[in-house]
Amino acid sequence: MLFIVAGLVGVALYAPPGWLGRAQAAPAGLPLGLATLSAAAQNTDPNVLVQLGVFFFKAGAFTFGSGLAIVPFLQQGVVRDFGWLSEREFLDAVAMGMITPGPVVITAVFVGYLVAGLPGATIAGVGVFLPPFLMVVLFAPWIMRYRTHPIVVGFTKGATAAAAGAIVGAGAVIGTQVIVDVATALIFVAALVVLWRTKIPEPLLVGAAAIIGLVASTFR
Repeated sequence: MLFIVAGLVGVALYAPPGWLGRAQAAPAGLPLGLATLSAAAQNTDPNVLVQLGVFFFKAGAFTFGSGLAIVPFLQQGVVRDFGWLSEREFLDAVAMGMITPGPVVITAVFVGYLVAGLPGATIAGVGVFLPPFLMVVLFAPWIMRYRTHPIVVGFTKGATAAAAGAIVGAGAVIGTQVIVDVATALIFVAALVVLWRTKIPEPLLVGAAAIIGLVASTFR
């Protein structure tokens, strides 16, 4: 809802109502089809699988900006609304996604696996990936045709600004859970300074921080 409101604000700012009267009529809405995935598991509650599918479909459809922008949405649903995972388990899922290619899909699959095993992982992965896939296939020609349209440009600017705010919010969500003592605070500050002042590859920095954390935990 926040992204949609921000997009509409962008429309109001960059495509004033006076211009709308001269706008070309947009093509009719395209039908959206959702493929059905059936995964059988003896000890899996079908209701949980349905909830996973619907939740991650919404996550893929209404969250954009980068992989991190989806974190607050996932935390709200996975931890607070449904209670599928604890805060610690959710952070483990986010970490698993961030250190692998395709962080959004991997995080979704990892959460689905923790909740309902292989069927849950499959449905969560399909659910989060399906909306952007359908949007590209169905709406790409329309977007390319009207990409310079003031309404499209204004909506994109507003929604992208909201996505940047969501990324900052994701950093706050993760930071409040993992920066818990002096050691983690020092690692955080050091990583921030290194990334800000140098061009060191992020995987190398993450690996070095992991080794530091492992050594520190060994001597506790």
